[in-house]
Amino acid sequence: MAEAATGFLEQLKSCIVWSWTYLWTVWFFIVLFLVYILRVPLKINDNLSTVSMFLNTLTPKFYVALTGTSSLISGLILIFEWWYFRKYGTSFIEQVSVSHLRPLLGGVDNNSSNNSNSSNGDSDSNRQSVSECKVWRNPLNLFRGAEYNRYTWVTGREPLTYYDMNLSAQDHQTFFTCDSDHLRPADAIMQKAWRERNPQARISAAHEALEINECATAYILLAEEEATTIAEAEKLFKQALKAGDGCYRRSQQLQHHGSQYEAQHRRDTNVLVYIKRRLAMCARRLGRTREAVKMMRDLMKEFPLLSMFNIHENLLEALLELQAYADVQAVLAKYDDISLPKSATICYTAALLKARAVSDKFSPEAASRRGLSTAEMNAVEAIHRAVEFNPHVPKYLLEMKSLILPPEHILKRGDSEAIAYAFFHLAHWKRVEGALNLLHCTWEGTFHEVSVYPKKELPFFILFTAGLCSFTAMLALLTHQFPELMGVFAKAFLSTLFAPLNFVMEKVESVLPSSLWHQLTRI
Repeated sequence: MAEAATGFLEQLKSCIVWSWTYLWTVWFFIVLFLVYILRVPLKINDNLSTVSMFLNTLTPKFYVALTGTSSLISGLILIFEWWYFRKYGTSFIEQVSVSHLRPLLGGVDNNSSNNSNSSNGDSDSNRQSVSECKVWRNPLNLFRGAEYNRYTWVTGREPLTYYDMNLSAQDHQTFFTCDSDHLRPADAIMQKAWRERNPQARISAAHEALEINECATAYILLAEEEATTIAEAEKLFKQALKAGDGCYRRSQQLQHHGSQYEAQHRRDTNVLVYIKRRLAMCARRLGRTREAVKMMRDLMKEFPLLSMFNIHENLLEALLELQAYADVQAVLAKYDDISLPKSATICYTAALLKARAVSDKFSPEAASRRGLSTAEMNAVEAIHRAVEFNPHVPKYLLEMKSLILPPEHILKRGDSEAIAYAFFHLAHWKRVEGALNLLHCTWEGTFHEVSVYPKKELPFFILFTAGLCSFTAMLALLTHQFPELMGVFAKAFLSTLFAPLNFVMEKVESVLPSSLWHQLTRI
């Protein structure tokens, strides 16, 4: 409520400033025009009388031209605002007001507030930046060469969108490269390889890097894109682990020698975590689930701060496959916290565990007669909580919508996250007797309406400019139709507008000597 009130006040303040700027601009040009006409050195009273005489001699055509010009200018501003909003998704006037006028009015800059918040600690700032991010890398993403390419071989169509692959390329450049890569020839080649759009060019660059040196990132690229089976990918990841572990140990010893070595160590840490996580996923794909669980647990103990990879979601899926529900509950107790970012995996896994306690004996008819028990109420509330977080998931779990291959990136609380969750967790829901029946009976009772697409609201200044354009156009039309009447109103308005100036000028003339004012008018 306070944030909404603050936003409204900021918007109102910007509106007032922009309106006054517009009016004072018009006033400035009117004064310049009058000064140009009345530039002869006369007394103030003579000037004001001349101005009055000048206004009285204006014809209705002048007012038609004035209002028409104002309408034209407002229309041009409206067209520009609409074009800028369609292209950039924001208002140009609002952006200028926030960037330049808000600091003058005592507003708080976003950057300064972010900097002040970041001073509270690295963990808090990292948590805040992570929680505000909406597009995440899919923790359970498939292997391109061994899994996604099967779809291409059968249908001849690409399973991933260009946007998704572009996000993956950005991730690879962020996690697998650093500024000192040019010092190592193999890493310099891989830095260019991650930017290549052609898969064959990336694979060729990886082989070229391996001819120079044992490069962990080159093995990663080959395991992801060239290996046609999970077994081949696992073999390449083991070679990558051998090379990556050596680089990690060397950079660990040198990380405190400067910022360059610290960046190398950060990159080598990301590479090592990625390799171990993918090796655990290979073991899970090949049916060695217990081995995969052990590898994930060891990885989370070794690198507890790297929560951005969401390894706990891989662990939850593997534990559900083992039907180790007590271990699943222990993981949820650690990560299902209000201060941590939520996901469909966490919310729906918590709902599955609650449903498992009552689903085998649940009957809608019996529940309607006797009412819900405490355990059933907890299960229903957990399902409602999950549906509130992502309302797209139930239709995939209940097979009301067809599943497709999950993308490499997901939108939190969106349809892509629902696809990624249902693709791997539908079997776990089917394994719990009555869980899907309980979900089917209760999920539609959630008071959450599924939005088709988040529509952008029109900025305030587009509406304001549209109203101003319409108002001035109406004035021009009325002046054209009723010139005499509108002329009377215009003269009365201008007289009222010049009244404060007339009063100030009289006071100035009574204070300043006439000779001084004569010199000023000559200037």
